[in-house]
Amino acid sequence: MFYGLFLRGHSVDSLRRDIDVPKAVLEKWLRPRRYEPNFRENLKRMYEFRKQVLAIFDELVTNERNRARLM
Repeated sequence: MFYGLFLRGHSVDSLRRDIDVPKAVLEKWLRPRRYEPNFRENLKRMYEFRKQVLAIFDELVTNERNRARLM
């Protein structure tokens, strides 16, 4: 989805901000002790997933830019 938005002209930086969850935000989310243990684990999994999505997005953008230079 994010790569499709990139191909339609959306800013790479704004898309990266939409995908990424800064470490400080995750730490803030994990601070309250009132959450159930499963919820805290889900937050950590979501964080790892978003980082993987960001890495894939960056790779696709890099490949697209390299391909555009070859044409």
